[in-house]
Amino acid sequence: MVAQDTKALQKQALLKLLIDEQVLQFGDFELKSGRRSPYFFNLGAINSGAAIQHLGEAYAARLMQLNIDFDLLFGPAYKGIPIAVASAEALARNGRNVGWAFNRKEAKAHGEGGQFVGADIRGRVMLVDDVLTAGTALREAAGLVQAAGGELAGVLIALDRQELTATGETAVAALGAELEVPVASILSLQDVIEYLDLKSPQDNHSADMLARVKVYQAQHCLTDGVDTASGSR
Repeated sequence: MVAQDTKALQKQALLKLLIDEQVLQFGDFELKSGRRSPYFFNLGAINSGAAIQHLGEAYAARLMQLNIDFDLLFGPAYKGIPIAVASAEALARNGRNVGWAFNRKEAKAHGEGGQFVGADIRGRVMLVDDVLTAGTALREAAGLVQAAGGELAGVLIALDRQELTATGETAVAALGAELEVPVASILSLQDVIEYLDLKSPQDNHSADMLARVKVYQAQHCLTDGVDTASGSR
């Protein structure tokens, strides 16, 4: 019970940070798919030392919970880069030293050259990124890692939107099946809804906004109780 309470408090603290830093915004947004969404998630809004330290600690804590063996954190350019670095630093402070690396959008032909920056791509590699919508960037990153000789160990994202695809599964589940590795998240849409429900008297998010997010969830997202934030049923 204590562990569950601690985990819930950690999620609440992270969600507060994400809202305060304008990472998680509410309103009316058009997604890449063309769908209208009452919320938007942009981890690129994290731009201070304190905020990225907190984020790195959240990724490190989730990575340790997952208990997946890996040697390297790989962050796809561009948003995955600070995530990989901050997460590796936070892991080191917890006694686990792993390498980090990221890809260049275009291979460098001069100087040290190559397509990657950081540690050598070898051993078991964990991909870290912000949010999974279509999964294009993560699929490309997985291909780069495997082509370079690395073994894909898993994927960790900050938020699982829990949206269902045309085949009736979530994007997270589809990517996991395709890559044949665990794909997990720190937070899910359900966590966001529970936080807004809990904190609505204390913040500036109206009951109407919470209702819109719940309607969106009912129309487009997984609602059958699967705990996608933990990567398991």
